[in-house]
Amino acid sequence: MIDRNAPAHDSSVRHVTGAALYIDDLPEPKHLLHLYIAQSPLAHARIKSINLDPVRDFPGVVTVLSAEDIPGVNDVSPSVGDDPLFAVDEVQYIGQSLFVVAAESRDIARKAAALAEISWQELDHIVTIAGAREADADIDTAQTMQRGDSAAALGKAEYRQSGHFSVGGQDHFYLEGQVCLAMPNEGGDVHVFSSTQHPAEVQHLVAGVLGVPSHAVTVELRRMGGGFGGKETQPALFAAAAALVAVTTGRAAKLCLDRDDDMIITGKRHDFEIGYDVGFDGRGRITAIDLLLESRCGCSMDLSLPVNDRAMFHADNSYYLENVTIHSRRFRTHTVSNTAFRGFGGPQGVIAIERVMDVIALRLGLDPLEVRKINLYGKGERNITPYYQTVEDNVAPDIIAELEQKAGYRNRRQTIRAFNKNSPYVKKGIALTPVKFGISFTLTHLNQAGALIHIYADGSVHLNHGGTEMGQGLFIKVAQVVAGELGIDLDRVKISATRTDKVPNTSATAASSGTDLNGMAAQAAARTLKDRLVEFAAKKYDCPPENITFRDNMVCLDNQEISFADLVHAAYMNRVSLSASGFYKTPKIHYDRVQHKGRPFYYFAYGAAVSEVEIDTLTGEMRVIRVDILHEAGRSLNPAIDLGQIEGGFIQGMGWLTTEELVYSDRGQLMTHAPSTYKIPTCGDRPEIFNIDLWDRGYNTEPTIHRSKAVGEPPLMLGISVFSAICDAVASVGGYKINPQINAPATPEEILRAVTVIKQA
Repeated sequence: MIDRNAPAHDSSVRHVTGAALYIDDLPEPKHLLHLYIAQSPLAHARIKSINLDPVRDFPGVVTVLSAEDIPGVNDVSPSVGDDPLFAVDEVQYIGQSLFVVAAESRDIARKAAALAEISWQELDHIVTIAGAREADADIDTAQTMQRGDSAAALGKAEYRQSGHFSVGGQDHFYLEGQVCLAMPNEGGDVHVFSSTQHPAEVQHLVAGVLGVPSHAVTVELRRMGGGFGGKETQPALFAAAAALVAVTTGRAAKLCLDRDDDMIITGKRHDFEIGYDVGFDGRGRITAIDLLLESRCGCSMDLSLPVNDRAMFHADNSYYLENVTIHSRRFRTHTVSNTAFRGFGGPQGVIAIERVMDVIALRLGLDPLEVRKINLYGKGERNITPYYQTVEDNVAPDIIAELEQKAGYRNRRQTIRAFNKNSPYVKKGIALTPVKFGISFTLTHLNQAGALIHIYADGSVHLNHGGTEMGQGLFIKVAQVVAGELGIDLDRVKISATRTDKVPNTSATAASSGTDLNGMAAQAAARTLKDRLVEFAAKKYDCPPENITFRDNMVCLDNQEISFADLVHAAYMNRVSLSASGFYKTPKIHYDRVQHKGRPFYYFAYGAAVSEVEIDTLTGEMRVIRVDILHEAGRSLNPAIDLGQIEGGFIQGMGWLTTEELVYSDRGQLMTHAPSTYKIPTCGDRPEIFNIDLWDRGYNTEPTIHRSKAVGEPPLMLGISVFSAICDAVASVGGYKINPQINAPATPEEILRAVTVIKQA
């Protein structure tokens, strides 16, 4: 069984000592070329002419490659073929890749790239959602998810409220930027070290650009310094450019972006405009709701279709909506194509309904928590989602009740109300918000994984699977599963780098499904090997198979014991295969996207958070005073890892809604492209009191790996409690009589604007 003593992250010591090797730390091969991607200076323009001779002639430049040098397909998109490696006739956003310069140093490559002589015909461009809406610039067909008759129910509602607010995007700001090292092999093959969450997709796209079969490309990585979705589709461009140079020149090539270029070239979390029209009764129970979710997708499709679909899936969050219509419009703009981000559209859907809960409570003069409670999904009734999946594992009411009591929510709310009456300038706010998050890829075929395990003759174990390690602890969890199955110490299991030539056709490490998928695949491989060893031992030692057990590095056979290593060696000497692959596909899931009906999620993960904030109404400054979180992870495989994920996810969600503001100029230029202008949360933003607990009754009703639940993405949405608490504090300025018109992120400027509007009302 699983060791409940919470083993440390397998690379934790290496992380803190600097010994962990990332791609830029690998020894540089002889004659290494350094690359620089030349970028478009315009948001939308036609390329009238381009002369790259001055670039090629610059001292130290080895080669310059553009679209005409691609032997295969000029495409690095994950879906519909609309992301060229290099622009051809037209550019679609500032920062779009034009050509790659390979030189003896990165500085030389950068300086040379600036010498390109390009003539442009500037075209009209669209930057904002409002501009795209006016131009009907839809990138995908508008979608509508509906259950019941919201229009009729709205007309009969006892109370009705409508409104609108915006939610900004977010940069991934991983500590390790986009980086790739490509090494040419014989026969035109190439070995690519890519910092990617999706090695198989990088392999496929690189092969397409080179015009070779996928078997000619091997993609490998041991770890990433953060990903958060920003390394799911984005690394393909950089890997393809590096591989193209390596194969063309026969020299190793490395492309390592600095922070400014990284933020300009790569996609972000989708920003949304959200409209609502809600009907409810005197207790705050929603009787009808229309939601409009409009997003800025950027210049190409990327993953905008599933991201926006997931926003629709999560617009109910933890609440039963009897009569509901959810409209979704996805807009094309001349900005960088937005992409996957932790939560994958879910956070934008969740904040929509959570904002509605606060608006209803303010309208009726009720505690927002009571409004939330009365709208929760039930157990055995009121449990059908807007997409007709039955919520069978609902523990949200239990978690909320327990957290409410543990955090002292009611007394604190009364104390805050009293404080605000006597404090003219500093105001406090508090909110308790839940999360219900669906676990599975909504594209069904991605819910599969493979693993490969070798047992060597000395009893040591080599583990490989298709999941990628980006600091989240996936590798240690899967290793725990294997060690537990074989009854050996964890240090007997070697966790190896992810490689496409070991486990093929893998899905991205995303959708919070890394452990669910790869853990089950590894367990299947381990059980295959264990069954072989049991069969061998039963014959050799004349022992019934059912009496053979594995534990504490020993194998027990009736009244005798031998070491695991000795049994393995004996099996090897008797020509027993000690290598096995494992495979897993998630059961039960299905979805009809045309009808917006089905079961897209295998199960749901639940949690809740109470956040208390303090704002200065003279400056708009805000600080989070205290946070209490209760989150479930099923039967946690590793509580220490899961607690770390909950803390990190919450802080990232808080950053999205408070400090991380993306600003584009009217011409489509990203103005916040460095730490000097883009503020992620730091140690100083962490709440002074921060209590996080795993729900001790957690248990997955579905047979996942040891009944655990995913924990990567769901906690991010607990950061919405901070935004709701800010809204509560701002509402106090008007005596809790006026609905704050506040957008996210709630920066000091935004808070001050909302406070001023209320004061002037």
